[in-house]
Amino acid sequence: MSAGLSLEHYPLHLGLGASAMPQPAFTGAMDWYMAYASRTEGDGAEGRLVTMHSFTEDWTSWEMHPVGAEVLLCVAGEMTVIQEHPEGQVERVTLAAGDYAINPQGVWHTADIVDSATAVFITCGLGTENRPRHLVAG
Repeated sequence: MSAGLSLEHYPLHLGLGASAMPQPAFTGAMDWYMAYASRTEGDGAEGRLVTMHSFTEDWTSWEMHPVGAEVLLCVAGEMTVIQEHPEGQVERVTLAAGDYAINPQGVWHTADIVDSATAVFITCGLGTENRPRHLVAG
């Protein structure tokens, strides 16, 4: 019997035709994301990257997905997702294990971590943008 793959180490791509493709070992480096985009470009905005990350500190940047929504599912610990909507409204959503938030298309988001947290992300990553967190209060 073979062992399953760790989502934290081997992200998953959900693609067209209800396909699911394990990805190479996650490095966290920008070149990993660039290679992922090349491997999955045929799925366009319908493709989804599924990852799992653990945190012990607040995020140091904001991100925004211009092509589609992102689901963030907290599986351990507690975190507060901070969303900055295009019209300027800032919303905070506190998540405990089993809770999820949706980061809508075009909404900048970051997170504060309470002690530690682990989350699963289901992301439409096409065109994702990032900016340093210090640019906006949050």
